[in-house]
Amino acid sequence: MIETHELSKSFQSYKKAPGFSGAVKSLFHRQMIEKKAVKNFNLSINKGEIVGLLGPNGAGKTTLMKMFTGIIVPSSGKVKVLGHHPYDRSKEFRKKIALVMGQKSQLWWDIPAMDSFYLLQKYYEVEDGAFHDRIDELSTLLDVKDLLHIQVRRLSLGERMKLELMASLVHQPEVIFLDEPTIGLDVMAQENIRQFILNYHKRHGTTMVITSHYMADVEALCQRLVVVFSGEKFFDGNISDFSKIMGHQKVLSFQFKEALNPTDPFFEKLDVRWSLGNKKLDIRIPEAEMPALASVLLNKYPVEDFASEKMPIERVMQLLMEKHSNQGGKRI
Repeated sequence: MIETHELSKSFQSYKKAPGFSGAVKSLFHRQMIEKKAVKNFNLSINKGEIVGLLGPNGAGKTTLMKMFTGIIVPSSGKVKVLGHHPYDRSKEFRKKIALVMGQKSQLWWDIPAMDSFYLLQKYYEVEDGAFHDRIDELSTLLDVKDLLHIQVRRLSLGERMKLELMASLVHQPEVIFLDEPTIGLDVMAQENIRQFILNYHKRHGTTMVITSHYMADVEALCQRLVVVFSGEKFFDGNISDFSKIMGHQKVLSFQFKEALNPTDPFFEKLDVRWSLGNKKLDIRIPEAEMPALASVLLNKYPVEDFASEKMPIERVMQLLMEKHSNQGGKRI
């Protein structure tokens, strides 16, 4: 469904000194700055997969999405989606994909969403019968039937996001690109959007590519993860393998009756995090060493409560970012 080979994208900009003198100097001499947003990116996505693109701000995720959908043209390399070169923006290609960007709207704010849907029906040349069947199905799944005839600007952010998803699915695309689909939403709205995406995928088997800063999105939706740092791919595999990158480790959390001394020699060789005024301690430790360490802490310190859990995916991501930075951007 999606295939890239040595895909790269660079952006050029010009550096200008501030003020009037800087503007005058820039007329005669401009210093060009080149940023490589995506570098030699290879990826293959099969039909029906839900793939998550993860990475810090500026990693190149949105640039990849824009190349997948033909919004921007690659600097070099190849990209094919459904057998098409996206940047050709052929009518046949555009009728087979959808792009939802959490910070961009495709609905007209001053009219009801249903009017926008009718316009999209004509744009994508959807037959009347299929169109009304899809509107009925999608509005039922999203529980928004009573919102279709209300001016979009009068709706909440969560309600608008649901209608944005509807707008992207009116033509029943074969591939859906979701760029930060739950950004800015409250916890309940995020969960509703996730559940809809899962239900829709179960019904139609649509291929989906998702970027998100919320790890809960990734854990709930994605079967496969692609981690991007500085425009390069550093991991490509299933979510369980991703959580094992740092080894078989767990996080032990201890809460104490009183504040402890973080400079205590006992804690110096441990990977610890203090909180609550040094009354709470999180320790990352190999699973095999957990019983012995827990026993020492319980006997030596005034423990009020403790718990253990698998390494959270957020922590794995943070450790990867730290490791990537410490290694000067080298491949992990």
